[in-house]
Amino acid sequence: MRIGVIGTGRIGTIHANTLSRHREVGSLILTDADPARAQELAYRLGETAAPGVDEIYTWGVDAVVITTATSAHAELIGRAARSGLPVFCEKPIALDLPGTLDALAEVDAAGTVLQMGFQRRFDAGYTGAREAVRSGRLGRLHTVRALTSDQAPPSAASLPQSGGLYRDTLIHDFDILRWVTGHEVVDVYAAGSDAGPAMFREAGDVDTGAALLTLDDGTLATVTATRLNGAGYDVRMELAGELDQIVVGLDDRTPIASTEPTGPPAADKPWTGFLERFGPAYEAELAAFVEVVRGERANPCDGREAMQALRIAEACEVSRRERRPVRLGEILGDAGAAVM
Repeated sequence: MRIGVIGTGRIGTIHANTLSRHREVGSLILTDADPARAQELAYRLGETAAPGVDEIYTWGVDAVVITTATSAHAELIGRAARSGLPVFCEKPIALDLPGTLDALAEVDAAGTVLQMGFQRRFDAGYTGAREAVRSGRLGRLHTVRALTSDQAPPSAASLPQSGGLYRDTLIHDFDILRWVTGHEVVDVYAAGSDAGPAMFREAGDVDTGAALLTLDDGTLATVTATRLNGAGYDVRMELAGELDQIVVGLDDRTPIASTEPTGPPAADKPWTGFLERFGPAYEAELAAFVEVVRGERANPCDGREAMQALRIAEACEVSRRERRPVRLGEILGDAGAAVM
């Protein structure tokens, strides 16, 4: 199997390393907007660098992995679909719903596969939470609390292209909330704070956000995020039911300290970022993609699943901006995507 990797930045490098080691992947063709960066990575991995995207297709590949800037995702997805190739793409498909729907229409028309990069679906903790909820161990689920806290903010230059805190960061929490619980969000009420560094205000973004979400079975969920969590990288989900309560992301590296006399000590080596925290999950999602390409399993996260997470993010942005509750039915898109 030969795979084309488009984009060799931070996450593209991680994915290329993973695929280069996979026993079912014979070779890679790497390309990037910075050809020298692609060439350097190809040299390190013993793979081939291409001068541009065109060569990915003229030289021939069996599948494509897209890890470019978000602004290029939809166009690249469409081109791969028209070429009849299965695609793995980092989230999101696009920064808006019209662009997302256009890309999905291309995939549907071509009858090809689009797997989205929501790596938390492959994390052992979230998988265990899903099993606990679906098995009935918790009883009726009444409350979910989810959070994503980055230790350090992104660069000022990247903020305007990121899509904002809800689309860029909390979209992972929105996706995993649906996946773990098996239920849809019906309405949201969101707020944000830009009281931190001026670069967030200048980009029209917020550095900290919170949202209250109601699921279609009445479960209440709170979701929070910040770009400024100096203690470390913190990603957790607490699920409380009438019979039991569980937590994802609580271990000896969770960057939180107890004030109780008998509480656990602070982590000696707290998580510093998502690549470290979710390393095994990133490998597992690409292993799944290889199996999808080989026809050995169904797509574990298709484009319509990603669209549903983006609809929630869009609803939160409207709610934050207009300071009101927003029902998901107000947001453009296909509300009929299945919760797998």
